[in-house]
Amino acid sequence: MLKPESTLATVWLMVLRLIKLHGIEPQQFLQELGVCPETLRDVQARIPSRLADLAFAKAAAHINDPAFALRAAECWHPSNLGTMGYAWLSSRTLHTGLKRLERFSRILGDRFSYHVTESPDGVRLIYDHGRGDTAIGYSMSDFTLSILLDMCRTNFGSKPNITELRLRRPRPSDPTPWQDFFECEIQFGAAEDSFLIDRKIADKPLPSANVPLANTFDAILTEQLSTLFRDDILSRSKAYLLRELTSGAPPANQVAMALGMSHRTLQRRLGDLGLTYQNVLNETRHELSRRYLDDPAKSVTEIAFLLGFSEQSAFTRAFGRWSGMSPSSYREHIGA
Repeated sequence: MLKPESTLATVWLMVLRLIKLHGIEPQQFLQELGVCPETLRDVQARIPSRLADLAFAKAAAHINDPAFALRAAECWHPSNLGTMGYAWLSSRTLHTGLKRLERFSRILGDRFSYHVTESPDGVRLIYDHGRGDTAIGYSMSDFTLSILLDMCRTNFGSKPNITELRLRRPRPSDPTPWQDFFECEIQFGAAEDSFLIDRKIADKPLPSANVPLANTFDAILTEQLSTLFRDDILSRSKAYLLRELTSGAPPANQVAMALGMSHRTLQRRLGDLGLTYQNVLNETRHELSRRYLDDPAKSVTEIAFLLGFSEQSAFTRAFGRWSGMSPSSYREHIGA
């Protein structure tokens, strides 16, 4: 039986701050929804996603402003996003921060999703709230995208403007609130909710970066993902590999046994995703290698050991297959 879709409870603290800004009393609001206030301070608690729909519908009915959710940018704090919030703050670039959000967003809520694409124009974050073309969905996009842009501005240390915003919301009678906040070209009635960041801005090293700390948070998030979603065989496999790689790459049957299934079942479930065990192993090593190479304190030899390679030369050849460049060239590239 599938678990109902849910949202990290602490995320709701941002919603409460938002409605309070618009004159709604938070405690009564929660009581009417049947949500216990103490639950929102439990860092492990989750709240059914259907209640988020009710909350946004209720807020919209009481607030006479179609752009009310844009003020969510004033309401976020890293702790509201759990470990993800602090991992974001320690990201090396906005690009790596957005990719981190894409990978671990299911911890925040498993009904919505993020997808990061790259093009010569820049890095685009696409947000799907999972509510289709509905008034609730439009408000959720305003809520989420305004927070994300403010998170980018906080990390960047100044005000990096996005170059383009796409909103599924039909063009409002007065688009001024959206134009004033996002300060860029806006396409209303678009096929997606997304924003585009210039490539140079997205890949510029951030003053708040702390790569070793970000790597630690990633390990915690991977473990959380595999624990929360037992059906997520990919995350569970990666979590096990992260723990075991320093002892050498474990064979597939060892991973299967650790996950409580047969080797054949692991192969079948990965195959349903279009993957093989070797794909997962290579992807995990590649992700880790890039994180480790971002940390100048780690030598290439040490990184090879941490990834379970017996020799540095084997790691160098593997990294060349994954990225088209040597580890030292990659370091020169990110340094530039």
